[in-house]
Amino acid sequence: MAIFLSQMIIIAKMKRLFSGISFLSVCVAACISLGSCSKQEQYIQLTGYAQGGTYSVKFNKKGVKVSQEKIQLAVDSILTLIDTTLSGYNKGSQLSRFNAGLLTSPNEMFKDIYALSRKFYEETGGALDVASAPLFDIWGFGFTSDQMPSKATVDSVLAVCGMDNMTPEMTPTVPGMRPKLNFNAIAQGYTSDKIADYLHSLGVKDMLVDIGEIYCEGYNPRGVPWSIGIDRPFDGNMSPGADLDGIWQGDGSGCGVVTSGNYRKYYERDGKKYSHTIDPRTGYPVQHNLLSATIVAKDAVTADAYATYCMVIGLDAAREFINSKKDVEGYLIYDDSGNMTEWASSGFKLAGK
Repeated sequence: MAIFLSQMIIIAKMKRLFSGISFLSVCVAACISLGSCSKQEQYIQLTGYAQGGTYSVKFNKKGVKVSQEKIQLAVDSILTLIDTTLSGYNKGSQLSRFNAGLLTSPNEMFKDIYALSRKFYEETGGALDVASAPLFDIWGFGFTSDQMPSKATVDSVLAVCGMDNMTPEMTPTVPGMRPKLNFNAIAQGYTSDKIADYLHSLGVKDMLVDIGEIYCEGYNPRGVPWSIGIDRPFDGNMSPGADLDGIWQGDGSGCGVVTSGNYRKYYERDGKKYSHTIDPRTGYPVQHNLLSATIVAKDAVTADAYATYCMVIGLDAAREFINSKKDVEGYLIYDDSGNMTEWASSGFKLAGK
């Protein structure tokens, strides 16, 4: 029981979807919780492997009638359904079959995430576009390993990408054209929400769900709202939780907390950095001074989408976007003439401030 008295850091944000090989957007957060043995005894932590890494689900079992074993099985079944539906690395998944032109009857989960993707596409003016999978592939950040495409290649691929080439029913608007999908921008947040929904159905009120992205609600074993640390986004920082830039302090309400950044997945050619964040409107990796964006929203899928969106549009536009949303808070870390600088929205609560 003594282990519960030490500080626990739960890895929260590594955008590694279904494989340790490819990330759409990568960043890290950490959850810190301290508590007494009596409080800790009310909490259950489930861990395992999923989506190219580990997951952690921690919750207060008070009032829950279902056994831990059955909850573990249910969580694993949700993760299996996600993998067989949305994984681009599982060649038998619904996504892989759709991209190969073989899927005739999408399941409800596939329809649901596609509808969410269309909503985010329209809201962001095409800056968040899941129908741009070939762009991620040719730059080496999708489901293949190609890199440094020519302008002609980018232009030809860009011409067949985009949700504007697809109907709400997932059919192409142009005969013979079939854009391919990549849900990496929102799938981990979506997964966290699905598991949180399941815990809600059991009556759970205090939880932290970390499936690469975080959904948290209620209180930690210490009896205070969850706190989530944000890593300093310097290039090559591969040690989650080792160097925190700040700590977000929750208030007990349910929300998604997601960070996206360009400091873990990138490569350099001829002295130029190419990040994994691709602007689907141009076909090229973004070039701006925003290093990471942490978003707090009503759920993890929204936070996931908006964090990626901010990394596409850059500092000024991201700041304006966050300020325009009453139910969204943000924390932006950017390069200011060689100095790492932070901006926080008025409602983004930083511990100790």
